[in-house]
Amino acid sequence: MGKVYKVYRVDYLTKMKIPIGTVTERRNRARDAGSQLGLMKLARQMFAQSAEDRMRIIVGEECTA
Repeated sequence: MGKVYKVYRVDYLTKMKIPIGTVTERRNRARDAGSQLGLMKLARQMFAQSAEDRMRIIVGEECTA
């Protein structure tokens, strides 16, 4: 099973990150810093409710069991 990352919606007025779900990494190898963009695109496709909302979704740290 892959790593699980938390997904947040950022409220820029209050400067708070609101947890909205998780994304599971399906790669066998670890991602480098440059390829985190693909994981963020996946999270935005899954959780965005509008075009404006896409820019507010970020991927956070890895969840530990």
